[in-house]
Amino acid sequence: MDLYVIRRRGAWANEQELEAAGAKSTRVGEEMADRLRWIRTYAVTEPDGRIGSVCIYEARDAEAIREHGRRVGVPSEDFQVVRGTVVKNPDPQPGAETA
Repeated sequence: MDLYVIRRRGAWANEQELEAAGAKSTRVGEEMADRLRWIRTYAVTEPDGRIGSVCIYEARDAEAIREHGRRVGVPSEDFQVVRGTVVKNPDPQPGAETA
């Protein structure tokens, strides 16, 4: 399986829509466990105030990414295969002070 980055721009109007999509994504991902695994998502504020995301998935192939998106009802055509990972620091915890 390869690692993919998926960019979903302005897909949700509010946190409730994002949470509902996350719950459905988890359910569909469990059904596709032999082809796809959700690693993490960063929710981002888009310039128009809507919520977008940058998602990291492990998938057997590009079609698994597309199928998952169709079944969840979220945009899944803006994706790339990850070539490598550079981690300078772990993700900070919300509200934690950084030096």
